Amino acid sequence: MPHPIANLNDLEFDDLEDNGVYTSRRALFSAAIGARKLGYNLTELPPGKAQCPFHAHREEEEMFLILEGEGELRFGAERFPLRVHDVVACPTGGPEVAHQIINTGSTPLRYLSLSTLADTEVCEYPDSDKIGVYSSEPGAPRLRKLFHAEADVDYYDRERLDAPGRAA
Repeated sequence: MPHPIANLNDLEFDDLEDNGVYTSRRALFSAAIGARKLGYNLTELPPGKAQCPFHAHREEEEMFLILEGEGELRFGAERFPLRVHDVVACPTGGPEVAHQIINTGSTPLRYLSLSTLADTEVCEYPDSDKIGVYSSEPGAPRLRKLFHAEADVDYYDRERLDAPGRAA
């Protein structure tokens, strides 16, 4: 059985992102402490960087606790300053609750992330008008697809409209 305690000072950053403004380091430690329905990570953003694009979740709710530094929360159509010990709630929904944390300070911004975990998730990306569909259901192949939202098709697109053939 995993040890149920992790000290944030002892974590190793095992998820590194270096993609322009989306540059961060994350220590993903949920499984290491035995978490099953919640996801935990420690995130560090260099000055001027964000961890991910502006997005909204339809299944997973997130919470962030600012530990060091300062930044800005984009939340829906608003922006809010962030400072040490701020707790941020990001509920599920559409563009009205889309969110992004940006380091607007001159030192690294560190925060603890906590989220519910869903086997299947749909995310919306309002800045780029994309939809992401993700599934990591145990025992099933992993699914990760991103689409441009304007690529809307009819429900019966590419479906046979005549009677299905019988198996021989």
